[in-house]
Amino acid sequence: MENERVSQAAGARGLAGMTPLILASASPRRSEILKAVGWPFETHPAGVDETRLAGEAPEEFVGRLAREKAQAVASTRLFGLVLGADTTVLVDGEILEKPHDAEDARRMLRRLSGRWHEVLTGVALVRAETGRARVGVERTRVRFAETSEEEIAWHVETGDVLDKAGAYAVQGRAALFIEGIEGDYWNVVGLPVHLVYRLARGLEAEAQAEGR
Repeated sequence: MENERVSQAAGARGLAGMTPLILASASPRRSEILKAVGWPFETHPAGVDETRLAGEAPEEFVGRLAREKAQAVASTRLFGLVLGADTTVLVDGEILEKPHDAEDARRMLRRLSGRWHEVLTGVALVRAETGRARVGVERTRVRFAETSEEEIAWHVETGDVLDKAGAYAVQGRAALFIEGIEGDYWNVVGLPVHLVYRLARGLEAEAQAEGR
């Protein structure tokens, strides 16, 4: 039935490259971004080990996880275009993933206070029928204002920070403390949708060229 729904959704295709997607993520933020641009999709979260490998560079880390998520879901499908993504935060060479608890979240926010940091998102598209894949990484710089212990405690008290890389959501309470963004805003939210579009168009162009 899932494959049938994706096939039926193809009739709703918009711009070239906006092939209906299978989103290998349970992230509500990624779903909201795809809905906002009118991109047809369904969700099929992937369960993969997200442990960083020894010596793995941040770009390699998010790119590998994005590809593994997409491939894990693609392996269960007969056809369809699967989107995998993984986001992390990098400050002074340290990767900040999702905090373990409230104290870890406070530690991360102290690290970000008054500094520029980078948000990296790996994006992978995998065609289930062929296994053909395209992977890219988006990088955005973000500057946090100086934040007090009181502000950090207020930020953390909702508990919403625990499922977010770097312990913040740019579209949530953290917006009060963001002094500047250089690059793709949607990357900071969790999905650089322009990069997804570029990769999808590239796959479509390859398929058309091979069909000639």
